Amino acid sequence: MKLIGIVKKLFDIQKFNSGFRKREMVLTTEEPYPQNILIEFIQDKVDLLKFIKKEDKIKVFINIRGREWTNPEGIIKYFNSIQGWKIEELQSLSLDHSHSKKTSTSSLSSEDFDDLPF
Repeated sequence: MKLIGIVKKLFDIQKFNSGFRKREMVLTTEEPYPQNILIEFIQDKVDLLKFIKKEDKIKVFINIRGREWTNPEGIIKYFNSIQGWKIEELQSLSLDHSHSKKTSTSSLSSEDFDDLPF
């Protein structure tokens, strides 16, 4: 799947003791009813955001992930996340960009997507 929109917010990189890295961004879609979509980039995909700035128009290729969790009371809950794995910069609205249209990709590993259905 892919989403096209304007970067609304970029969060700082989160680093955990286990070595796990994560960075999130909010993308505002361009449609009659714009949506603010939180997208996370994990491990080496964090580097895809290196040249992305607020207000850039980008295309983000995503996977939707779902998890099941049982709370201490025994109730099963479900959580979804949207993980980015590729970015194409369509237009830079920031004046401080010194690069042209770029495509950022990196190889996928089993650590990134451990339960893909294909």
